[in-house]
Amino acid sequence: MTTATPEALTVPEVMAALRVGRSTVYDLIRRKTLASFTIGRCRRISVDSLAAYIRTQTEDNA
Repeated sequence: MTTATPEALTVPEVMAALRVGRSTVYDLIRRKTLASFTIGRCRRISVDSLAAYIRTQTEDNA
């Protein structure tokens, strides 16, 4: 049995990946700095969106 890598992350998973708080993640989403989508009432962030955000931050701060 194989486990698939998730395509979409939850807010707590993004919090752990970036090592920031919940309000920071929602702030990034609200400012449209980190793209997200909803499924019902659940907020999700694609792995690609998170990677793009990290890449952008790395390039901007280099």
